[in-house]
Amino acid sequence: MTAPAGASQGADRDFSRILARRYALFLLAFFALIAMMAVAERLGLPRGWIGATFLVVTVAVYAGIGFRCRTSTPVEYFVAGRRVPAVFNGLATAADWMSAASFIGTAGVLYLQGYGGLAYILGWTGGYCLLALLLAPYLRRFGEYTVPDFLGARYGGQLPRLIGAGAAIGVSFVYVVVQIYGVGLITSHLTGFGFELGVFVGLGGVLVCSFLGGMRAVTWTQVAQYLVLMVAFLVPLTWLSVNQTGSWLPMLSYGQQLERVAEIERALTADPTEREVMALMAQRAADAERKLLDVRTAMLEDEQRQQELIATLRAENAPLVRIQRAERELAQRPRTEIQARRLYERERDSALARASSLAGMPPQTLPFAVNGPGGVKVAGGGEGAPPQRFDAARINFIALVLCLMMGTAAMPHVLTRYFTTPSVSQARRSVGWSLFFITLLYVAAPALAVLVKFEVLQHVVGLPFDELPAWVNRWSRLDPSLVSVRDVNGDGLLQFGELMMAGDVIVLAAPDIGGLPYWVTCLVAVGGMAAALSTADGLLLTVANAASHDVYYRVVKPGASAAARVIASKVLVMVIAFVAALIAALKITDILQFVSAAFSLAAAAFFPALVLGIFWRRANRAGASAGMLAGLGVCGWYMATNLPLLRAWFGITRPLADCQWWGVEPIAAGVFGVPVGFAVMVAVSLATAPPDEETMKFIDRIRLPQPGER
Repeated sequence: MTAPAGASQGADRDFSRILARRYALFLLAFFALIAMMAVAERLGLPRGWIGATFLVVTVAVYAGIGFRCRTSTPVEYFVAGRRVPAVFNGLATAADWMSAASFIGTAGVLYLQGYGGLAYILGWTGGYCLLALLLAPYLRRFGEYTVPDFLGARYGGQLPRLIGAGAAIGVSFVYVVVQIYGVGLITSHLTGFGFELGVFVGLGGVLVCSFLGGMRAVTWTQVAQYLVLMVAFLVPLTWLSVNQTGSWLPMLSYGQQLERVAEIERALTADPTEREVMALMAQRAADAERKLLDVRTAMLEDEQRQQELIATLRAENAPLVRIQRAERELAQRPRTEIQARRLYERERDSALARASSLAGMPPQTLPFAVNGPGGVKVAGGGEGAPPQRFDAARINFIALVLCLMMGTAAMPHVLTRYFTTPSVSQARRSVGWSLFFITLLYVAAPALAVLVKFEVLQHVVGLPFDELPAWVNRWSRLDPSLVSVRDVNGDGLLQFGELMMAGDVIVLAAPDIGGLPYWVTCLVAVGGMAAALSTADGLLLTVANAASHDVYYRVVKPGASAAARVIASKVLVMVIAFVAALIAALKITDILQFVSAAFSLAAAAFFPALVLGIFWRRANRAGASAGMLAGLGVCGWYMATNLPLLRAWFGITRPLADCQWWGVEPIAAGVFGVPVGFAVMVAVSLATAPPDEETMKFIDRIRLPQPGER
């Protein structure tokens, strides 16, 4: 006998109040931990202890939640018992979404790309509008466990389910590797471990939640992780804003700093020393091109030149930091011709990019910037701006927004979160809460990017190399691909064109750059860890559940018991996490680019099949299968012919310009895959038999409100 609706709603409210009290206590305890670490730093506690305490305490709390929520019941393990209130599912979804890419990478890409980086914010937030309108309520009314489950039920047969499971595994695995890379970067930053060891230390934090309790443990851990990551993001942002502008509301007041950044950038564009660095960078690009003609000879010459430099520095009694930097560069020189060739290609490409004004970065306020005469950035339509390059910049911006919107709406680990709510209406409200909590960080990210850039331009650029802040040397020692400086023109002063900062380091180094206490640096790192762990947990479950539930249980062994399904998922979580950690240990950089590629693949694989499956009754099994394969094929092929790593792997030698359509970058390949998927799905569905009567009833069930539905 079903409980009355009023009683059910009353129980939901009581459960929500209990959760609110628990997480309020958690937040108070977290603030107490922050205060204790601030006092400990003032009393002289070693930095290593502060970082380790932050890391151990927060991960221990996540582990405790995971242990308490351990379960082997399928409905609890796969969908958290379908009793997560809308607000808390919104918090958990926001944490699931706030990956290492969002927390670490969004402000970084805005720092590097300025206006162009807004494509990520527009695309990701716009995707939740599509999700609320087109997918979330209908998938919740479906009432099963996974996205491939829906494809199998809607289209019938095993082929759509298997294609969906394969796509979910592939897309989520690419994404989870990037999260574990972020875990390794943050763990090594906090503890001083090597990057590779940091990956596997952080891996324990990922497994302790997803392995023990599945979606139930992951959900309640993610709520706590969202609170941690938002506090960690807002504390340094607010502190920098107060220091620079006197305002406690950085999102409303950072405009004045944006104007000051624009003024400094205009001055740097006309600075003779910056132009000298640009000319020398162009010469370096030419030198790297020459080295590629005879790699072996170039290797010997470089080694000899570096040894002579070290000897000269020692003879001149140069500062120890310069000697150590030169020795480190010698030790890191490539030892094989293949490694050297890749290094020279990177040096050539990097030097070419930095041979223009502002080290190759567009001005912070200039939309669709392109290089004009002398490498000066100009907007489209400005004097000297190539119209075709402006058009390409605008096309890429729009294409990336569209790909991120459709990829967000079709991302399997996000869609699964809306299976966990008690009702369809709660699922719809949950999307709204998700968008609200996500927007809090996305509104803050542009402000942080501008405040950090102002600190760099105002207080770092122009300093003598011997007086650079300690954070420059510390981060360059940790990983030269994140931060590096080199006196290109030999004047002993740091020009903006001589400083390289990767986007992945902007948020993590923001407290150091702003001169904030060390505990703030640790707090930010803990927030980044929470973001990476929360998303990694959700992605691992998506991969493991697709393999165990959709492949093992639905196809290989339909009679498998509930306990066997859960055990299979737990084993797969461990195996997949270990493989992902091995790949992440290879130091895949540029987090945001890899994540964006995953979104294009998700959009091409799922968006047409899900949308037409809900809103077009004529869509059938053959059409869905053909559409998913065609969309994935086009998207994957475009990436393979345009991404440098894949081009080298497949031996593609055609010029890059000949492989691109309308100049669209490979990370936005979904803009081609999705239309192809829609077109093929419609054409094949119309050319084959329509769905049967049972499928029509299924469509009516998910489209139309059911009696007693809330």
